[in-house]
Formats: sequence, structure tokens, C-alpha cells
Amino acid sequence: MEAGPLDRAWLRSRTSARARLARLDSKRWQIGQCAIAAGLAWLIAADLFGHPTPFFAPVAAVVALGTSYGQRLRRVAEVTVGVAVGVFLADLLVVLLGSGAWQIGLIVALSMSAALLLDAGQLFVTQAAVQSVVVASLVPDPGDAFLRWTDAVIGGLVALVAATVVPAAPLRRPREQAAVVMRKIAGLLRAAGEVMDDGESQRAMSLLADARSTDYLIRELQSAADEGLSVVDSSPFRVRHKDNLRRMVDLVEPLDRALRSTRVLVRQTAVAAYHRRPVPKSYSLLALDLADAADAVAAELAANRMAVAARPAVLAVGDATGQVERSEVLAAEAVLAQLRSVVVDLLMVTGLDQLESTDALPPPR
Repeated sequence: MEAGPLDRAWLRSRTSARARLARLDSKRWQIGQCAIAAGLAWLIAADLFGHPTPFFAPVAAVVALGTSYGQRLRRVAEVTVGVAVGVFLADLLVVLLGSGAWQIGLIVALSMSAALLLDAGQLFVTQAAVQSVVVASLVPDPGDAFLRWTDAVIGGLVALVAATVVPAAPLRRPREQAAVVMRKIAGLLRAAGEVMDDGESQRAMSLLADARSTDYLIRELQSAADEGLSVVDSSPFRVRHKDNLRRMVDLVEPLDRALRSTRVLVRQTAVAAYHRRPVPKSYSLLALDLADAADAVAAELAANRMAVAARPAVLAVGDATGQVERSEVLAAEAVLAQLRSVVVDLLMVTGLDQLESTDALPPPR
């Protein structure tokens, strides 16, 4: 029943490459945003304020923005204050004690202690230590301390403005990825229905290997949901989208369940094909109809709508599962039971809760 080791390795490598490219594509905006903010921070500090080497301005901007949207405003504040604390303490101690190995150790200890006393986060504490080391070792001239502090503030302010400017793409990604998951479910259901009909064991094994390689879809969906929520939390211009986004985010769990149930259905179908157990033609037609219903759900999600309009199609398949003939073959009975389970999960995707979805199914004949 297991796919060959070469097949599994090929699927894993293909999935890994696809996931890496998708991750890079999803971060294009943040990378460009950090690059522009760094250049702008340097330009302001160097050209407008006349600082000769405004090292801390682009550093503060990049570290504050990072490559994720979560907690950006807090991160900007922490980096800016952390730099200020580190620069101040480093300047003070260099004046009093000079520069050297033990002085740098003392400066780091005092900077981190001061940051912790301010009840700061880990990034704040780290920045206080790092910036104090840079100032103490590379810029021992106390006259430059105020310039370095100003550079940090400039970088922080640039990052603060940049953090409020976010694209609409992260708000679209959850529904787009939800539609991708649903289309994959539809494809697996359709292929399973065809295997039920022709009983081709080799095709069943390939389908099973494909179904087992779908975990990354839910991970990407959860990542898209987290990123979307972070965007509306970090940008005052996107707050109005929060309620609609939250409804889409709430679909992550039922979509995960639907995909898992579909994988189990594929496995039951593969078991029947491998052992050459006949599956009634009506079960194959149920799977194909359920695939069409899943495509309807995907179309609603892609249009940024809750899939209520697709619910009648799913309910129709659920009703049909109570009308088809029963089989004396245990493997076929397992297929029918799993088809009903997928119907319940898809009804939850359309907005029903667990009890409503279960009660919507008629008892089997």
C-alpha cells in the first residue's frame, strides 16, 4: 500500500521546492518595504540632517520592520528605545572607563539589565546590548552619541510610517489559499470516484501518494490567516477588513478536517482497489457529485464569499448517501461511511456547526 521510496522522495522534494517558492513570493512586499525603508532612512539622516555615516538609521528601520507583520508597531518602539538605551549607556561608560574587553562586557551587562528593568521584550533587550557594543567598540567618540541616537530615531520613525502602509494582498491570501485547499479536495474526490469505478490499483497508489503530500496546503493556509490578521492589527488603514477576514480565518479548522477526511476516503478507496474489492457504481457517482459540490464551495471562497450558496449542492449529496444501496463488502461500506464524513466536513465549511452538519445527513438505508 505504501508508495515507493523514490516516489515519496520525489513528492517531498517537489513539495519543498514549491513551498519555498511560495514563501518567497509571499514575502516580496516585506522585502521591498524593508529595502525602501532602509534607503529612505539613510537618505533622511545623511542628506537632511547631514550625518556623515548614519549607520543606525537603516539598521533600526530594517530590524523594526522585519519580514512579518505581527506586532510591528511595538517592535518599532522597542528597537528605537533599545538603541537609545544602549547608545546612552555605552557613551557614558566609554567616557568614564574607556574601551576594552572588560568594559564591553560591563556595558552589555548593564544595557541588558536596564532594558529588563524597563520590562521590555526580548527584541528590546537584544537591541540595547547590540547597539551598546557597536557604539563602544566602533564609535568611541562621545560627541557622536547624539548623532547615533538621532539616527536610530529616524530609522524608527521611517519604519513606523512604513508599517502602516501594507498591501491588500495579505488580506486576499487567506481566501485564495482556502480556495486552493477546496480545489485540491475536489480533485482528490473526483480522482477517488474514478478509481472506485475502474478499480485500477496502480492509479489508486499514485492517488494515495498525492493525497498524503497535502499537509503543506493547511500550513500555508494557517500562515496566510495569521499574516492577514497581523496586517489588520498593524495598519490603521486595514482595520475595517477585520470582521470579514476573521470569518475567513475561522474556516481553517473545518478545511483542515475536510482535507483529512478526504485523505482517509482516498486511503479507503485505495484499499478496495488494492484488494480488488468491488465498490458500487453509485458510490463512485456520489464521489463525483461531491467533487462538483466542492468546486462550488471553492468558487464561493475565491469570490471572497462564505460558501452558503454552495450548501444545497453539498446537502444534495448528503441526502443521496442515505438512498444508495448498501454493500456486503466491508471495504465498500468503509468508502460510503467516509463519503458521509466528508459531506459533514464540507457542510461545516459552508457555515454550519458540527451538530447541524451531522443532523443534516439522513440515516443510511
